Amino acid sequence: MSGGRAGRAARSTRRPKGETAAAAVSGTFTEGVSQGSARRFLRTEDGVAIDAAYDPGEPAGGAVGTGLALVLAHGFTGDLERPYVRRVAAALRRHGAVVTFSFRGHGASGGHSTVGDREVLDLAAAVRWARDLGHTRVATVGFSMGGSVVLRHAALRPPGAETDTVVAVSSPARWYYRGTAPMRRLHWLVTRPVGRAVGRYGLRTRIHHRDWNPVPASPVESVPLIAPTPLLVVHGDRDGYFPLDHPRMLAEAAPGHAELWLERGMGHAENAAADELLERIGAWVAARAG
Repeated sequence: MSGGRAGRAARSTRRPKGETAAAAVSGTFTEGVSQGSARRFLRTEDGVAIDAAYDPGEPAGGAVGTGLALVLAHGFTGDLERPYVRRVAAALRRHGAVVTFSFRGHGASGGHSTVGDREVLDLAAAVRWARDLGHTRVATVGFSMGGSVVLRHAALRPPGAETDTVVAVSSPARWYYRGTAPMRRLHWLVTRPVGRAVGRYGLRTRIHHRDWNPVPASPVESVPLIAPTPLLVVHGDRDGYFPLDHPRMLAEAAPGHAELWLERGMGHAENAAADELLERIGAWVAARAG
């Protein structure tokens, strides 16, 4: 891969040296891909190679670098190749161009997952790529772990990677939550050597063995710093991972600023997001991105 400043697209499509994930090459998912699509490895500020893809929005008529770009941040154990991620991307393309990427430790990206900490650097690289392609309006849309990342990223405002609009779907409000059975299983996966082996070989997710040091600001601590950037918090009333006190905490941390949608009958993250909900999210972003 070629060099370049942090967050810029690397020219090679080879997978990172030493990683066991399958190589990601341009055109891996070709069905329905429009003219002007691109596939690149991006370089984060800490040197991790991030697999990313760009699809022009349908309203743009295939033109690169026009109008709004939506950067999609997937949940833990996802990656840009997963069918449910491609479905969300296809829905959002009706409202603008879409950048998808695989977080570190996921899919063909390098590094190891830190489960929401260093992932803000991955998102920043993807946002910078959208800016480099000419998009002056960029929104971030995150699901579950990706939801916590878009909140922290928006609060940090990395230079050259600022977002104009933020959507967090099924996001936790606080760290170390173990109040549901799925979250207890997730903590086992992350904290135990055998769990990390299951993650690596069964879920295509390489998880870092070190604890956070220092512990990053939580999503609820980040929310007050996002204003005046428009913020939408979306959560299902049947979310098996994070109960409704999580989205309510996020909304209450930004009184009069964040908009809260509690979706009846919705479960957790991308798989639970109905097409109708994705359409509403895309329309909300397009209306507020300016």
